[in-house]
Amino acid sequence: MAEMSVELVAVERRLWSGTASFVVAQTTEGEIGVMPGHEPVLGQLVEGGIVKVTTTDGDTITAAVHGGFLSITHDSVSVLAESAELGEEIDIEAAKQALGAEDEAERARAAARLRAAGQSA
Repeated sequence: MAEMSVELVAVERRLWSGTASFVVAQTTEGEIGVMPGHEPVLGQLVEGGIVKVTTTDGDTITAAVHGGFLSITHDSVSVLAESAELGEEIDIEAAKQALGAEDEAERARAAARLRAAGQSA
């Protein structure tokens, strides 16, 4: 099975790194799916987006990502986010409450957090 090195990093910490067979991210140009051997690309991540990594073990890592960049080379993917949270770390109740925020950006972040946690927004 072909694999690539993946790093999911936010300003404050590294969330995940390892080998993967597939990565999906939401950029300002649209959603992109990346497999090993992909052409090099640099993309800007959307605010309130989701990144999904399918590991070589078959697990799926899901994260809510808020801004930043996606860098793709022939054998690696780096997600460099302004802020990000793994789906398993998200406080679902706090995210649901944030859906009622007046600030549109805060509502978008809350919706992304809920999607990353496997909840509907």
